[in-house]
Amino acid sequence: MSGKADSLKTIFYALGANFSIFLAKSIAAVITGSGAMTAEAVHSLADCGNQGLLLIGMKSAKTPPSTDHPLGHGKAVYFWSFLVALMLFSVGGAFSIYEGVHKLAHPEPLRRAWIAVAVLTFGVVAEAGSMWGCLHEVNKARGKRSLWRWFRESRQSELIVIFGEDLAALLGLVFALVAVLLTIVTGEPIFDAIGTLAIGVLLVVIAVFIGVEVKALLIGQSVDIELRDEIRAFIEARPEVVRLFNLITLQLGPDVMVSIKAEMRHDLSAAGLIQAINAVEHALKARFPEIRWSFFEPDAAD
Repeated sequence: MSGKADSLKTIFYALGANFSIFLAKSIAAVITGSGAMTAEAVHSLADCGNQGLLLIGMKSAKTPPSTDHPLGHGKAVYFWSFLVALMLFSVGGAFSIYEGVHKLAHPEPLRRAWIAVAVLTFGVVAEAGSMWGCLHEVNKARGKRSLWRWFRESRQSELIVIFGEDLAALLGLVFALVAVLLTIVTGEPIFDAIGTLAIGVLLVVIAVFIGVEVKALLIGQSVDIELRDEIRAFIEARPEVVRLFNLITLQLGPDVMVSIKAEMRHDLSAAGLIQAINAVEHALKARFPEIRWSFFEPDAAD
């Protein structure tokens, strides 16, 4: 089974890197007049806000169950993660595309362009550090799966969002650096505008991918395939269980709900059946601590 990543640590890695990069980019954007730099500054500011939203979501997910929300508020983190995808699309991507179109229509020469190069180089280094921290946690969660398969199958929406943000930020910085260098070498500000447009398109594409993945969780999705197979194998191996007919799982933020329909041993009395079901549920929650709710239906047929 894959390990559990520390999403909170990953968020703070990204928040620290993005805030320092935002300050540096903002100063450089004012000095140089670079559209790509301005787009990157707005992108970093949006990322800081996004990490704040993820922290709110993770805190909301810990709210205890209530009469109105008997299964808790774990899915709140999916709502806030979806808002992050919207912000990445609108504040980051749409603004960058607008800025790029504006610069194409009204090109302006860069001022003190080497300041932009220095700041972007610093940004690449800082963002690479954040990406390294994120990948360290992702590797714990994905096990032997490829990054793409993990991205499609992961149920940790906050980690999906941070990974997507870090990837977008690192590639965006590279795009901006290449655009500024081409502008310096050729003296043509059109490259700065093209770089700004490329950053916008990149952010929109990644925001759409993140939104699609989080939407599935927001609607209601089972636990990942590996965990579901392990839960199934664990139940089938229990001596109290003759046959497992059906297993339904539901990921609720950090918590999991399972519904089990199984044939139990035929020699059990009514009291013995209750004790056997309780024993299976107790062992199941001890083996898989993320399971918070379990509903067990004994039956003789599916």
